[in-house]
Amino acid sequence: MNRTFWLLRGLRFALFGALFLALAGFGTMSLWNWLVPALFHGPLISLPQTFGLLVLSRILFGGFGGGSRAGAWARQRRAWQQRLAGRLDSLSPEQQEQFRQQMHSRCSMGWKQAASAVAKEQAQPA
Repeated sequence: MNRTFWLLRGLRFALFGALFLALAGFGTMSLWNWLVPALFHGPLISLPQTFGLLVLSRILFGGFGGGSRAGAWARQRRAWQQRLAGRLDSLSPEQQEQFRQQMHSRCSMGWKQAASAVAKEQAQPA
C-alpha cells in the first residue's frame, strides 16, 4: 500500500464525515425552525447554533461513550433480578407471599383498580 492510497482514503473519509455532519446539522436546523416557532413560539436558529445544540444534547443525553449503554443497562437489570431472586429464595413460602402482596399493593396501578371498581358499581343496579 502506498502513501497516496492512504492519503486519498483519509481525504475521502474526511469528506464523507463533513458531509454527514452538514446534513445532520441542516436536518436538525430545518426541523427546529419548522416545529419550534410554530408550536412553542421559539426562536429560529442558525447552523452554528444547531451544531451547538447537537453537541449539548449529546453531552446531556448521550455522553461520549462507545454506545454500549444499552448492554450495560441490561447487565444491571439482570444483576438486580438475580439479587432479588436470591433474596426471595432465602425466604419461607409465607414470607414470599407476604412480600409479593406488599409489592403488589405498593406498585400496582391504583388508577386502573379504581376504574374497574367504578365500572363494577355502575354495572350493579342501585
